[in-house]
Amino acid sequence: MKKVSIVSAAQAAELVEDGSTIAICGCENVLTPDALLRAIGERYARTGSPRDLTEIHPIIVGMGENLGLEHLAQPGMVRRAIGSGYSYLKTSRYTELLKQDAFEAHLVPMGTVFQMMRDTAAGRQATLTQVGIGTFVDPDVEGGGINARAANSLARRVDIEGETYLRYDVEPVHVALLRGTTADEYGNISLEDEPVSLGVKTLAMAAKASGGKVIVQVRRMTQSGTLHPRMVEIPGILVDAVVVVPDQSVSGGDILNPALTGQIRLPLQNIEPLPPSVSRIVVNRAADETGEHQIVNLGVGIPVNIPKILIERGRFDQAVFFPEHGSIGGVPGERAIFGTNINPHAIIDSTQVFEYFNGGGLDMTFLGFGQIDAQGNVNVSKFNGIIPGCGGFVDITHRTPRVVFCGLFSAGGARIEVTDGHLDIQTEGRYSKFVPHVEQITFNAREALRKGQQVLYVTERAVFSLQADGLQVEEIAPGVDLQTQVLDLIPFKVRVSPTLKTMPAAHFS
Repeated sequence: MKKVSIVSAAQAAELVEDGSTIAICGCENVLTPDALLRAIGERYARTGSPRDLTEIHPIIVGMGENLGLEHLAQPGMVRRAIGSGYSYLKTSRYTELLKQDAFEAHLVPMGTVFQMMRDTAAGRQATLTQVGIGTFVDPDVEGGGINARAANSLARRVDIEGETYLRYDVEPVHVALLRGTTADEYGNISLEDEPVSLGVKTLAMAAKASGGKVIVQVRRMTQSGTLHPRMVEIPGILVDAVVVVPDQSVSGGDILNPALTGQIRLPLQNIEPLPPSVSRIVVNRAADETGEHQIVNLGVGIPVNIPKILIERGRFDQAVFFPEHGSIGGVPGERAIFGTNINPHAIIDSTQVFEYFNGGGLDMTFLGFGQIDAQGNVNVSKFNGIIPGCGGFVDITHRTPRVVFCGLFSAGGARIEVTDGHLDIQTEGRYSKFVPHVEQITFNAREALRKGQQVLYVTERAVFSLQADGLQVEEIAPGVDLQTQVLDLIPFKVRVSPTLKTMPAAHFS
């Protein structure tokens, strides 16, 4: 085998030409090749090149000032962006350029982006999927463009033997920007210090199939023959250049990281319990929905705390938690390392995760919500001036038979206390989560009903179910007035179940 080129980050940046399509791995600040992105951004600031890039990021890359995509937040540098999400931070310069129409910005479900990369790697001409029909990525709804520059949808509807699909043209990849832990002299890459792999091999294969280059940022080099073949995530035949960054960040920190990668197992009593709060009420009630021996996906935010409640109840082993980034089993990590699990039983790649999800492998999922409308549609991708995107949300809800949305009834300054086992709503939030029409359809309720999915919406004061004609109140919190503190605050008609129940009192103690 030919020995791999070991270059500096600045030299690697020179390999990206004007007009290139680059594919970038990473999930927020996990597995992000930040040194490579920084070097490319510095080169552009210095020389005005590379410009007019198309950048593809299956997952949000980098989260925070001067991290990830923020290095590309320079006018003229990016011509088109394709990803499942952008920053949820209002301080993001990249999102600000997006809003100013500085480049085309497209949202595509995470699993579909990975499928596009896999199809590119296989030399196919198009990606076909039923994920996203009826949502904002459907060209009959919005088409996935999230600014004026993205007027033409990347998807179009096609019929195949009476079934409707979304068709995406595959994207050639000129440069894949990836990250690993260790590289040997031949460019074989291992990820022993990384809790997830996030499609790095798929992105590398897509670049090679396109005649492109693969650049991998790692922490260290080792002699050839020292990496066990089973540890190699990216074979050296796919790698063109390696950049060594000795101070590369460690996901979860030095103490937690080995528990995320499976090198050690933390005792469950080391998991911090969930403190009393209004959010805890939602988590407690949602946890009631978990059944025995179920495979469960948890979304970011409130849902990720459900395992902590099950640990308290001594029922943690009744479910296997499976986030979309590939950790199977264990306890989901905190917000900063979302998508990783403490004490995982197995870790698989994101491309296989979405194949499993799309095949209906999950039993249920718990997800957050930003807005809910009269039809039962849910928006998490665009609201209140931020554009977090859909991530894997659209893929996860596509075939999962039971979907439970979890969130607070309102947002923005609500003051709610629990007193003597009752909910005491002292001040309502400024922003209602319930609206006549969601700003963007990330979950299509009619499609869910057509597919026979069961859907619940759990808040701190009421639980709703999805019915053919919209929402129905199934439960009410103790101490809450159904008319004045629920129905009057929802700007559309909601049915009340003839067997209306009170939410379990134990959740309010």
